Amino acid sequence: MLDIKFIRENFEFVKKAAHDKGCKLDFDKLLKLDKERRDLLGELEKLRANQNKGSKAKPTPEEQGALKNNKQRIQAQEKELEGVTTEFDALMLKIPNPAMADVPVGKDEADNQVIRKWGEPREFKFRVRDHVELGEILDVIDIDRATKVSGARSAYLKGGAVKIQFALVQFVFEALTNEKTLAKIIKSMGEKINPKPFVPVVPPVIIKPEPFRRMARLSEADKDERYYLQQDDKYLVGSAEHTLGSMFMDEIIDERDLPIRFLGYSTSFRREAGSYGKDTRGILRVHQFDKLEMESFTVGEDSLKEHNFFVAIQEYLMQQLDIPYQVILVSTGDMGGPDAHQVDIEAWIPGQNKYRETHTADLMTDYQARRLQTRVRRLNGQIEVAHTNDATAFAIGRILIAILENNQEEDGSVRIPKILQKYLGQKVIRPPENK
Repeated sequence: MLDIKFIRENFEFVKKAAHDKGCKLDFDKLLKLDKERRDLLGELEKLRANQNKGSKAKPTPEEQGALKNNKQRIQAQEKELEGVTTEFDALMLKIPNPAMADVPVGKDEADNQVIRKWGEPREFKFRVRDHVELGEILDVIDIDRATKVSGARSAYLKGGAVKIQFALVQFVFEALTNEKTLAKIIKSMGEKINPKPFVPVVPPVIIKPEPFRRMARLSEADKDERYYLQQDDKYLVGSAEHTLGSMFMDEIIDERDLPIRFLGYSTSFRREAGSYGKDTRGILRVHQFDKLEMESFTVGEDSLKEHNFFVAIQEYLMQQLDIPYQVILVSTGDMGGPDAHQVDIEAWIPGQNKYRETHTADLMTDYQARRLQTRVRRLNGQIEVAHTNDATAFAIGRILIAILENNQEEDGSVRIPKILQKYLGQKVIRPPENK
């Protein structure tokens, strides 16, 4: 959430920024409630001071009556303040994080901007198969039996696909926990960034409603996308970000420990409630998938550089796999509410003859951390709100599609990217002899 003082001092800017993100909010009502809240707090302070002053002495019967009356006024004011604060907080939580100046203003993904490309799509001299057909030929993806057991948007990964998945996990863990590799990426950026390695984490995949809301990832607008465990009043996470970003909720981090970088590996769950009829073929859009996610906590002056660093890491990982991609600057109408800046990477998918999103990098500035009350004790002793970043390292299903389709051969076999071969102990996945 935003600081109310910042809203008061930058009222028109915040209104426009919210409008650019498609947020319709009565900002005049917000300011009215803010004034009422502050007035009530001021009155309560005076009433409580009078109550404390009178209670310390030995009051006469007349003074006791006045104290009783004063106490009743305090109780009435507290009740009124509670109502005003509840209404005020509800409006505050709906205000999105203003987008940074370079973010294109737009209504949806059609207004996103391609800012660079890497690699050239391969020219095939045979009929290109998509990952579904390749998965059947190689006997590594079974959608029909998963649908029978779990319903639509489900899949069994088997054999070579599972080997690739865990090769990707090993590759990413090895790269992001290696200070020399990170220093090399930073050098290519021409920046001065701390090359502190990521800490691998297997986080919980169940989250309570309160931290989920405070992460700004659970609202009326997106709650239907979440899997809710009614008996326990908890949710399944849609990304490791949800339990990594809330890890330091209501805590103060020492600046000496920053940056804190986590590399989470977990299963993610999404109902895909708003995607009826969209990407129904294959494993591009499924209800359950495994994902490697980066999360970090920094001081404010470092957060944009950290965001750019995360994007550079994503590009490094993609280049190591030798998969063509394009980098997208996401528009205001397509970015998340907590995001001040969002960059996507889209991999070339031969079976669809187009680029599709495989990675996202989100800079939240201090928006999430203020809701979570995650703060930093600076070296000078001052307490400030932390800044957070999260980004995809690999969403396994989507990157598996890119690997299979970009590296396919005419006989249905798939070449393993060179960087992964040492983890698999093989260079090619071939169809079983009985296929």
